[in-house]
Amino acid sequence: MSHQPTTDLYLRKGADRRLRGGHLWVYSNEVDTKKSPLGQFSSGDMVCVRAVDGTVLGSAYMEPQSLICARVYALRERISLDDKYIQFLLGRALACRDSVFEKPYYRLAYGDSDYLPGLIVDRFGDYVVVQLNNAGIERFEGMIFTALIQLLAPKGILLRADSRGRRELGLPDRKEVVHGDVPQELEFEENGVRFNAPVWDGQKTGWFYDHRMSRARLAAYVDGKSVLDVYSYIGGWGIQAAAFGASSVCALDSSASALDGVLANASLNGMADIVTTRQGSAPETMAAMQAEGEKFDVVILDPPAFVQRRKDLKKGFAAYRRINELGLRLLNPAGVLVSASCSMHLSRADLVLAMQGAAIRAGAQLQVIEQGAQGPDHPIHPAIPETEYLKAVFARKI
Repeated sequence: MSHQPTTDLYLRKGADRRLRGGHLWVYSNEVDTKKSPLGQFSSGDMVCVRAVDGTVLGSAYMEPQSLICARVYALRERISLDDKYIQFLLGRALACRDSVFEKPYYRLAYGDSDYLPGLIVDRFGDYVVVQLNNAGIERFEGMIFTALIQLLAPKGILLRADSRGRRELGLPDRKEVVHGDVPQELEFEENGVRFNAPVWDGQKTGWFYDHRMSRARLAAYVDGKSVLDVYSYIGGWGIQAAAFGASSVCALDSSASALDGVLANASLNGMADIVTTRQGSAPETMAAMQAEGEKFDVVILDPPAFVQRRKDLKKGFAAYRRINELGLRLLNPAGVLVSASCSMHLSRADLVLAMQGAAIRAGAQLQVIEQGAQGPDHPIHPAIPETEYLKAVFARKI
């Protein structure tokens, strides 16, 4: 079934600069609402976005109730987001991933960066987990699922449309198998290490592929070392540290089920004898560990986003500084601190500044020795800074 973009969306004078520069978002205050009343649109309606002079700026689908009221999927051309074009976009994304990853474990589609706004697809071998993050992209879900089946012939596709962002938009949670059958947990590999991801009940799609390149770099720092993995989730960092030769790994998380996952993944890799867990609030537990005289050669900090919105930057910055100070107090001299952030609003420079502030408070000095970013399955759109969110900083305590 083909949906034709039968309606034009006209922008106000001067509001076309960003799209001419390659951006993919149209804000509601950029629309000429006399020519294109937003009330005439429903979520998912396709439009041809035009400048004042009629120039075609791109094709988009509408989200008329949102501040970003239109999301472009094709620049400078008028084209339907139909089954053929969706298969083209997903096929192009698939080819990019398969060109850099030997095994089929990766983020297959990353929203705007793959010109599939609102869509996230994570691949776990023969299985796929899909996130639909707004009402507009839901209009095309049938074609998306069909394209994935044609491209991958998966054993199962799980829809995890239950993100916080959806709830903030007033959209209902949806969690269902839309093709085949999907087990509660899926086994996959990252950097040669085996994991089981709780795709039904875990965070997001059950796993975070984004830090894979930085986690691979742990191999240079952990051999024969004691490691503390804070905010461990199911052990993405810690289990890989164990596999790369760490003498001991302690995983710290507030979630009992996540720590059960750590132990299961340790056993899966034959590392149960060197991996231990500790449940509790990270700041409180780290302070208690310091009081107990605990020390580690490598401390890994991969917290959730402390800065959800720009207005939270000051408070979030203080939270990053605090957690890094606690990490440094648990770190042996010449030890390595790996500090990560998934807060898009916190710049890499601000993360380093928070680490330096933490070092001053902890009476330590730091050398930044290496830095990491999101992997090639999370490509960055050059015109959309929001697609670049991930940072990892490796620093030595001197």
